[in-house]
Formats: sequence, C-alpha cells, structure tokens
Amino acid sequence: MGSQQELPDPPSDALTSLRWSHDGNSLLVGSWGPDVRVYQRNADDRNIFSLQHSVNTEVPRLDVCWGKPGANVVYFVGIDGEVREYDINTDTQTLLSAHEKSSNKVAYSTDHNILISTSWDGTMHVHDADNRAVVAMADRKVSIYDLRALRALVDQTGNTADHRDVLEVQPWQERDSSLKFMTRAVACMADSTGFATSSIEGRVGVEWFDPELQQNTYAFKCHRQIHTLPDGEGNEEEVDVVYPVNALAFHPTFGTFATGGGDGVVALWDAKTKRRVKLYQALDASVSALDISPDGNSLAIGISPGVEESQLTKTKEGAMEVEDSGPDAHAKQYFSDMDSSRVRIYVREFAEGEAKAKERKEKAAK
Repeated sequence: MGSQQELPDPPSDALTSLRWSHDGNSLLVGSWGPDVRVYQRNADDRNIFSLQHSVNTEVPRLDVCWGKPGANVVYFVGIDGEVREYDINTDTQTLLSAHEKSSNKVAYSTDHNILISTSWDGTMHVHDADNRAVVAMADRKVSIYDLRALRALVDQTGNTADHRDVLEVQPWQERDSSLKFMTRAVACMADSTGFATSSIEGRVGVEWFDPELQQNTYAFKCHRQIHTLPDGEGNEEEVDVVYPVNALAFHPTFGTFATGGGDGVVALWDAKTKRRVKLYQALDASVSALDISPDGNSLAIGISPGVEESQLTKTKEGAMEVEDSGPDAHAKQYFSDMDSSRVRIYVREFAEGEAKAKERKEKAAK
C-alpha cells in the first residue's frame, strides 16, 4: 500500500512548481513568495524530508528546474522576466537573460545541455554556458521544437560581444491545440512519442508527434464535481462544476500520467488505453503543481487555494466552470485573500504497481 506524507515548512504563498532532482532525493519548490526552497530526503528514512535551503529571489517565481546532474545548480524564472541560475554549493545567483514580460516556464535538457525559458511576451530564450540565443515563438499555437536542432543552432551562433544572437528558427511542428480553452499545462511522454495538454475547462488532450499517428489524438473530460448551488431565484440546483486541470506529470517508466485539478483531486491515467488508473481522495485545496521522481517511485503534490474557489460562471450547456482571467487576475486574488495555512506539499510513495497501467481483460472466445 502506498504512503503519503506532508512536508514541513511549506512556503506561505501559493505554489507554482515542484521539481525532483535527478537522483530523486531533493525537491525544488517555487511559489508566489520571494523565495525558492529545496527539501532533502533523510538518508536513513526516505519518507522524512527537511528544508535544506531557502533562496531569497525577491519576487514571485513562476517555475523552477534543476540543471546538470551532480552540479547542484538550479534555475528559476518569475514575474520580473528574469532567468536566473543559482549555485547551491556557493550560494550565488547569476542573471542569464531577461524577457520583456514575466517569464512563466523554464526547462533544462540534460541530453543537449540547453536551458529554455518562455514568457508571456511570446518569446522563448535558449541558453547554454557560452552562448545565449533568443527565439521568437508564435502565439496561440502548440509549437514543437527539435532539441537536437536547437542545440546545433546554438553552437552555430559563435561567440558575440554580448553573447546574444537572435535565431530565426522554425518549429519542427506547429499545430492548433486540440483543446478549445486556455492551456494550463503541457507535458511530454517519457518515451518522447507524444504529449498531453490540459485546459481551464476540465479537459486533457493527448497527441502524438508522428503525423501518421495524428488520427489517434483524443481529449477527455476530467476534474468535474456535482455541487448544489443557488440558481439565482432563491432555489438550489445540482450543477456540474468544471475545474481547471492545473498540472500534468508523466511516469518515467509506465507511460501513465497524473493530473491535478482545481477540485483538489489527483488522478492517474493511461495515455495509450485512454483509461483512468487511479483516483485519489480530494485534498483541502486546488492542486497547483505535480512532479514524479525520475525513478518513478514518488509523486510530489503541491496544493494552494485557487481562484476557482470563488470564480464560477455558467456555460451555455448549463454546467458551471471556473472563470480564469489570466495571470494578472490570479496574482490579484493571491495577494488579496489567500489562506496561507492551506498551502501544503505532499509526497506520495507509490506502492508496487500503483502507477502502472491496468492490463486489458481479453474476452473469452466463444
């Protein structure tokens, strides 16, 4: 049977991101607060964690990631648009670049030694140790880049005076999203054959990179709850409340993936068979971040009160959905009345086979 424990000393502000280290022994945490935190497993008991580092970053950090394995370096981006590197061993920060608007995502490729950040201004920055490049990124599209090609282009730029060249790069693929509403999360499959996206409308889309497999693309509804709400005429009615799917994380071995919703629920799904594998008991607040450790044994879950608790709107079909007005509205909600006591981080240790897809039962031959 799996176990779940709550980490001590969580941030006092809404969580934005959770990232396991390459060895799965440290957890990096970003939040709307002015610090980035690193939690460490106990060497004698993997179920015990302690806060090891709290890095003052001055402004809210929207995403974090680990750098090269063994280097003890992390990266973070935030509302100031800055992309920063932090060396845990020397306690030093380095500014790598700055977007014109807030930077919302950052990711490091171990295979290609490049760091990629994106921004609400529609740009993407590609960094490496010696050369920094900025790549334009189209709006309202799902842009798919080949990291090998990006690495080659970064190498071709050479050394310039300010180490910044603008590259004219075309995405490997560019397609319209399979979801109609605002995207909340994107995650690639562990075997690199496809990816999943989630939206504010309680849906997840699963797609494949190979054009010949595009007919297998599908989307499904999830994170919806029946609630009794006033109908505006003094009566009550049961309505289907649609929550945003805020977080996605793929299992590195089994091909299953986890979703976290505004309803406080975490679920496991099988991308290939389109089946739900596991549904966990709802937590006390919106699931804002998820990450599965590289060894596939641990699931990190971050919860924070979200805008979905107070902003509901009725759809044409009669259901209720969460109204998401974008990052500015989220920030205003957070700063005004967020209950910091409900910000929590959990780590679930999977039982054997818990995150594995269920085998299909073959029908007996007649």
